[in-house]
Amino acid sequence: MDVTARGFLFDMDGTLVDSTPVVEHVWGEFSATHGLDAAGVLEYAHGRPAPSTVAHFLPQYSAEERERMTDRLLEEEVTRTDGIVEIPGAAALIAALTDAGAPVALVTSAPRALAVARMEAAGIPLPAVVVTPADVEHGKPAPDPYLLGARRLGVPIADCLVFEDVEAGLRAGIDAGARTVVVGSYASATTEGLTRLPDHTGVAVTCVGDAFRLRTA
Repeated sequence: MDVTARGFLFDMDGTLVDSTPVVEHVWGEFSATHGLDAAGVLEYAHGRPAPSTVAHFLPQYSAEERERMTDRLLEEEVTRTDGIVEIPGAAALIAALTDAGAPVALVTSAPRALAVARMEAAGIPLPAVVVTPADVEHGKPAPDPYLLGARRLGVPIADCLVFEDVEAGLRAGIDAGARTVVVGSYASATTEGLTRLPDHTGVAVTCVGDAFRLRTA
C-alpha cells in the first residue's frame, strides 16, 4: 500500500478491533432466543447498528419492545471484553497518525460506550473525533456517518481515506465519496479494485505537505 490523504476515517469492529468472540456469543444468544439462524444474523449484523439488525429480523415486535431488546444486547456487549484484541498494528497506526498531527476519526456502528470499552480493551487510543449511530439519522450502509466524520475533521471527504472490513461499511465509505481501503479478507464485487490490507502491521506514516502518506514495505 502506498496512499496519501489528508484525513483518516476508521471503522472499529473488524477494522481496528477484533471482537469476534463477543459478537458471536451475544448475537448467537439473541438468535437462539428468537429462533433465528445465527449465521444469517451475524452476516447481516456486521457493520450495521444493532437497532437495524433487531428491526430487520424481528419486525413483528413493537418499536418499544425492539428498543428494550437492543438495550439488553448493548449492555451485555459493553460488559464483555474478554478476548477483545487489536487488529495487528492498529494501535501503532492510530498513535503514529495522531503523533504526526493527522486528522483521525472513529466512525463506528457501535454506541459510544461500547466503542470506548472495546478500544480500551484492545489498547487502542481513542481518536478525538468519534461518530456513532446517535450522531446521524441513517447509519451504515448509508454514507451519512462518513460524511459527518469528514465534516468534523474539517477535511473534504474526497481527501479522506476510509478503512473498512465488511460490505455495509465499504458501501458507506464508497458512496460517501472517500477512497476506501479493505482491511482483512472480505471479498465481493464491491472490493474489486480497492486497496487492501491484511492488517495494519508495518504501515509507516510520513508527512507530505498538508497530507500524510501511508506506506507498507
